[in-house]
Amino acid sequence: MEAAWLEDFIALAECMNFSRAAERRNVTQPAFSRRIRALEAWVGAPLFDRDTHRLALTPAGDAFHPVAEEALHLLQRGRKAAVEAARGASGELTFLATHALSLTFFPAWLRTLEGAVADSAVRLAADNMEACERMMLEGRGQFFLCHHHPAAPSRLDASGFLSVTLGADTLIPVCGRDGEGRPLHALPGTKEAPVPYLAFSAESGMGRIVEAARAAGGPAAVLKPVFTSHLSTALKMLAADGRGVAYAPLSLAADDLEPGGRLARAGGEEWDIPMEIRLLRPKARMTPAAEAFWKAAAGGL
Repeated sequence: MEAAWLEDFIALAECMNFSRAAERRNVTQPAFSRRIRALEAWVGAPLFDRDTHRLALTPAGDAFHPVAEEALHLLQRGRKAAVEAARGASGELTFLATHALSLTFFPAWLRTLEGAVADSAVRLAADNMEACERMMLEGRGQFFLCHHHPAAPSRLDASGFLSVTLGADTLIPVCGRDGEGRPLHALPGTKEAPVPYLAFSAESGMGRIVEAARAAGGPAAVLKPVFTSHLSTALKMLAADGRGVAYAPLSLAADDLEPGGRLARAGGEEWDIPMEIRLLRPKARMTPAAEAFWKAAAGGL
């Protein structure tokens, strides 16, 4: 069994499409299909149901999925530990963060922990929630900074990761202002006049949170999606330009909501969605520098 087969399996489980998964893995579709078949032969059971209209995991595939992710995670983590040992343990601290938190929270938070950083080099990679989760599962990050809501699912469950809450944030619906400073749009909208909606895409963590919170109850809105992105900064700018209503984290939108700013609330506080800001790490032991940083970050709360 080859490690590449596990990466193929996870790519196909995420895409549920052979062509897209093969493109992601940078191989031809026939070669990709052969590798999936080889993995199924090694496992001893079909992992994908190809007989339905839409590709789906079989019960065996469902059972194998978390095992494959954990195996890859351990391999990546072991490789990184071996490389660091060979280099004399450089002490680099590697952070992943969603785009919004990399701009609004990370710099000031890291300054409060300068003593814990010491002489370590710091590396930050910002991406959407889905990509950051994948990188953490592959062992490509030591720490992950993200928003969290109890109703929104995460691939980084408690069996393999530890987390600590660092602070709070709130998703609020915002829109542009007219010449009198009044909101250009207002929730909830009507069937005859739905509210133009600037939506988060599926790979966005805040998109997951908005959808989960709306599904869990609260006020209902009549929305007409007009634009989609995983970047909260892009949605906020389009909202300020009058293109529609967007949910934005208060940490990102606060200045523009001040008198004279470009944004207004598109609804009352009943539309707000509270979130936590969390730091995650793998349960597996990390380098001494990373363990020391975690102790300082978690112990200071």
